[in-house]
Amino acid sequence: MANLFWKTKEGVKALLATPFKTEDEFERTVFGTSELLEDIFLLKRQIRGGNKSGIPDIVGVDSDGNVCIVEMKNCPVDSSIIPQVLQYAFWAETNPDSIKSLWLECDDRPDDISVTWESLQVRILIIAPSILRSTLDLVDKINYPVDLIEVKRWVEGDNEILLVNKLEAEPRKPTRPVSGQATYDEAFYKTLYNNASVDQFLKYTRELEAHVRKQGWDLELKFNKHYCGFKAGFFNAFGIKWIGSKTFAFFFKLPENEATSAGIQMTRYEKQWKEAVYYIEPGNTKISTFKPLFTMAYKKLSGE
Repeated sequence: MANLFWKTKEGVKALLATPFKTEDEFERTVFGTSELLEDIFLLKRQIRGGNKSGIPDIVGVDSDGNVCIVEMKNCPVDSSIIPQVLQYAFWAETNPDSIKSLWLECDDRPDDISVTWESLQVRILIIAPSILRSTLDLVDKINYPVDLIEVKRWVEGDNEILLVNKLEAEPRKPTRPVSGQATYDEAFYKTLYNNASVDQFLKYTRELEAHVRKQGWDLELKFNKHYCGFKAGFFNAFGIKWIGSKTFAFFFKLPENEATSAGIQMTRYEKQWKEAVYYIEPGNTKISTFKPLFTMAYKKLSGE
């Protein structure tokens, strides 16, 4: 069993890894800490299908409008889990009306998510305390995007420390294209958004990337269907998101009170995603105006 050593001003505390007692406790902890799955809106837990097989327990929708099949196991898992989650993916593709009903039943569903029910895109998430690395080899051979996420827990008094590790395969060449996964580039964005706005969106992205490099921040730029984010591992610090076909905005992963303290006029705060949003007016909005927020969001994520 692993130990975690926590160095504080008072000294060093040795924390023991504290496994979850049951799968229900594991689920409640993960889904009660929404930051762990920051871009996914959960529709319902424990979806029951009577005697039907191949129906998932948990379904969500991510910020790109993909239907997310979430499978959690409170035990080490290996590649034998893949056939099971593939059944869930097949069910989702063939039962879009069932998922749409769950979506419409949610009173607090986000307004900025658009799902194409006629041609659902499915994303699979497997969450467990440990996942055998060989599982990555099988994931690479199936035609769905799959996230393999390890979650471990340490406890100190009333506090819990959760370690989240997203498994990623080593880059290999040649790579095989995965069905259903688009390349989010200029050409793609211009099929969805106003062409002139896309040019400005990418211009601001390049300027923000230059600012990140200048600061020496260890963040990766990642493009998605509806936004680009600057990430450390699995989580965004900040980025630029599309609001409509012509409008886009900065977003910062900060509590509302911390964002407000920067003294910069906020467009709105999105509680579902825990992010502050600031519309960008091309030609007038300057990266430099938002430097305090970029710094705050980076320090929040990196723990500096």
